[in-house]
Amino acid sequence: MPDKDTVRILVPAGMLGAGFPPESVERGLALGADVIAVDGGSTDSGPYYLGRGTAKTAAAAVARDLRVLLRAAATAGIPLIVGSCGTSGTDSGVDWVAGIAEGILAEEGLGLRIARIYSEQNAADLKERRIHPLPPAGELTADVLESCTHIVGMMGHEPIEEALRAGADVVLAGRATDTAVAAAFPLMHGMPAGPTWHAAKIVECGAQCTTNPRSGGVFATIDANGFTVEPLDPAAACTPTTVAAHMLYETVNPFEMREPAGTLVVSDATYRALDERRVRVEGSRFELADQHTIKLEGARISGYETMSFTAIRDPHILSQIDTWAALLRMVLTERVAQTLGLTEDEYILDIRLYGYNAVLEHIDPAAGPPREVGVMLLVNAVDQQTATAIAKVANPLMLHLPTPDMDYLPSLAFATSPAETERGAAYEFVLNHVVDVDSPTALFRSVLDA
Repeated sequence: MPDKDTVRILVPAGMLGAGFPPESVERGLALGADVIAVDGGSTDSGPYYLGRGTAKTAAAAVARDLRVLLRAAATAGIPLIVGSCGTSGTDSGVDWVAGIAEGILAEEGLGLRIARIYSEQNAADLKERRIHPLPPAGELTADVLESCTHIVGMMGHEPIEEALRAGADVVLAGRATDTAVAAAFPLMHGMPAGPTWHAAKIVECGAQCTTNPRSGGVFATIDANGFTVEPLDPAAACTPTTVAAHMLYETVNPFEMREPAGTLVVSDATYRALDERRVRVEGSRFELADQHTIKLEGARISGYETMSFTAIRDPHILSQIDTWAALLRMVLTERVAQTLGLTEDEYILDIRLYGYNAVLEHIDPAAGPPREVGVMLLVNAVDQQTATAIAKVANPLMLHLPTPDMDYLPSLAFATSPAETERGAAYEFVLNHVVDVDSPTALFRSVLDA
């Protein structure tokens, strides 16, 4: 049986460290928030952060946001939940955020207990489990598992709920589904799963479900029949369109979304404006899965990169930029073979023409020659020295390479001196798999401060 008639969730921003107006949090407390929930990470910025085990956010930005939220949690006597700490949810990411939080608690004199939930996985242990690929991944091999520098499991709400029940005031979780962060507290207090998971999905990115995505946070109230959502910024609004549209975001099917425990189904959901700022949603349901699964994310080193960047303003070259880029690749490949003795299967060249088709490539609808183009050369090789040597071979070509019909050497413009920038290890995602578990908390480890 529910022990609350409603649960009110304050989501201050789409990600910890992104920033938000402190007054919006104050407004959420005034509205009667029962819990503060915020995501702390994402895979959106690529595999580097998981592979390296480092955060994309600045410590100062995380500290600024945490200070406001810890004060708010202490003032209101409500829990604060942060998921996917340190961007990728590695154990080091959890400890990094926890260290920042502990420093703030000491400075502010706040007696909040912190629970750390660790989500990193050991390759040897995973080999003994049943793992299934998600499209388009293939069957998982032991070699792939062992090649990962970091592997995390994506927890649902259960480990977070367990930490709250153990007495945590602040839960700092490793990798978690974006929705689990907001769903844990209302599910713990008996709110229905359908409205809870749907509300959690809508508020996961803060004000993205409002008319002003830059305004900061949102506030959701869940009850036995549905939920109501509104922005924390009085100048912004939630509308049936902005709320319903968020089910299109990062989902394969806009009417269904899989969580570790089951599937949220919103095909029968209704979205109704209560006034100019608030939307009421009813009719969501949650279907429990026959098998609880945990999604795995893993990254490994794919090589070492060196980058060069030059700019082209010459209208003659720009009129046949595809020809020039193909010539650059051909001549560079020949010279690398001549000078370094390397074959094409020993390195990777990536030539991106920014201002022409670097983003959309062949599907770009733009027609006609570009006005100026930035040429990015990324070299990936087995070690940094080789990658930089190849980029140095490219240097005179990226400065003076003419098209085949030019009878003079053009002068192009390097963006930096030296032209070569060593980027270090490059990483790639190699796990898109789920592992069967008998217990939703089995793969996770929780530590509660004394």
